[in-house]
Amino acid sequence: MNAIDWIVLGGTLFAIIAYGTWRTRRQRDLESYLRGGRDSSWFTVGLSVMATQASAITFLSTPGQAFESGMGFIQFYFGLPLALILVSVVIVPLFYKLNVYTAYEYLENRFDLNTRLFTAFLFLVQRGLAAGITIYAPAIVLSTVLGWDLRSLNIVIGALVIVYTVSGGTKAVSLTQKWQMAVIMGGMFFAFFMLIDYISPFMSFSEMVTFAGAQGKMEIVNFDFDISSRYTIWSGLTGGLFLSLSYFGTDQSQVQRYISASSLKESRMGLMFNAVLKIPMQFFILFTGVLLFVFYQMHEQPISFNREVVELVQSSDRAEEGSELLAQFERIQSEKTKIIKSNSQELPNQEFERLVAAEKSVKTAYNQIANEVDDAIPTKDSDYVFIRFILDYLPHGAIGLLLAVILSAAMSSTAGELNALATTTMNDFYQRLSKREIGPETQVRYSKLITVGWGILAILFALAADLFDNLIEVVNILGSLFYGTILGIFLCAVLFKIVRAKEVFIAALIAESFVLVIFFGEKFGLGFLDIGFLWYNVIGAVLVVLISLMLSILMKRT
Repeated sequence: MNAIDWIVLGGTLFAIIAYGTWRTRRQRDLESYLRGGRDSSWFTVGLSVMATQASAITFLSTPGQAFESGMGFIQFYFGLPLALILVSVVIVPLFYKLNVYTAYEYLENRFDLNTRLFTAFLFLVQRGLAAGITIYAPAIVLSTVLGWDLRSLNIVIGALVIVYTVSGGTKAVSLTQKWQMAVIMGGMFFAFFMLIDYISPFMSFSEMVTFAGAQGKMEIVNFDFDISSRYTIWSGLTGGLFLSLSYFGTDQSQVQRYISASSLKESRMGLMFNAVLKIPMQFFILFTGVLLFVFYQMHEQPISFNREVVELVQSSDRAEEGSELLAQFERIQSEKTKIIKSNSQELPNQEFERLVAAEKSVKTAYNQIANEVDDAIPTKDSDYVFIRFILDYLPHGAIGLLLAVILSAAMSSTAGELNALATTTMNDFYQRLSKREIGPETQVRYSKLITVGWGILAILFALAADLFDNLIEVVNILGSLFYGTILGIFLCAVLFKIVRAKEVFIAALIAESFVLVIFFGEKFGLGFLDIGFLWYNVIGAVLVVLISLMLSILMKRT
């Protein structure tokens, strides 16, 4: 990075934060602070909903996911459009009719206080942990690639988010997210077209797609009936549907975005905006990762995209062995490049496939050395692919812009999460349980203090976090552990009038315990519990509904 990159990065982030802080500096009551005055347009709502979901993990990990495994991850989103339609038709009118601050207020109206508090508690646990991951994800990658201090990055990202989220509440989050999405998509389109420009001397666009398909990267739909497989059309249409229903219909970080709309119609239009554009956006980001794969077949690819792995091996007593593997890897890269330049239209051929297999073998051997030197080093480097391309191949100025994209995405999603955590804590716990009467300005002040508190907790969790295999999967797994149970409670509330508070509360406890047993059982090597995480959402929701109905029938008989 040079001075131009720093100016672009700093100027972009400062402008967004300053704009949001200044526009929303006067929030005098909870109506304006926690619900943004309920005057947002459908376009602001739509972008805010999209930005809250699209964290830095989306733009760091998703291209790496496609680079490694291809386009199959897109199936994760197949249930989303139908989920948003159902939320718009069934859930949103309920929230507007009851004039709620949080989704969980409805549950007390339908069941009782215990059900409301339990569901809100599940949300706080899940979203509080996720907020730490959305801070940690860009920090760990940027610190590794740029050499910045990880702890300082976690604190800086968290502190920047806290500043404008505390100052302006919901409205500040929505306004800044609109501009953050503009920066994010502008930067992504620039990187996409730069990739095409770099590859086009060797291949036409259609040849790029054909080549990627021959390497197994363009398999969009998987029809296998394998419950242990994470991404199939069946898990996307069922597990993805249940996850999206719970996320958009019951997660306060999303509910708070669309109940800030000026009317029911504007709220619904904002959700339909996402129903139409979310899958194309994710397809575009994944396809950028596929183009990264094609690009690195004809340009120099590092033996590990995580520079810490190479530095660890070079400074160890296995350095000579590592250098031999590195030289072998570079020879393979050179031979691959020659083949592509000489006959790219006839790829992949037998010789090219041999080189690809040899490349993987050498990389595996190198990573094994790194793990033997330090088993804590993350050798799975898919989260580093996109950021390494940005730093190694984009012009100055564009590097600053793409780093602003990553940090903007981190701040936009984290801000939405902190705002929702503060609203739920204030409205569902403090306001509901406290017998002390306080005025509007004191309510706002307490809400700000709660936001700061959640922000500090998120930073602390980020500081204590460890790198997982793929960060975007971690966030979705974490959500799937709790979303099914929460959705099941809401389904009982909306669809089954026979179910009462006691039955749904017991059912929710049993269902959540069962989902956690499945998850941790798999971690401890119980093979019969090997289930793709998207199915957790189905299992949790269905168990709550079935057990609630059974208990209702049994208790009615007795």
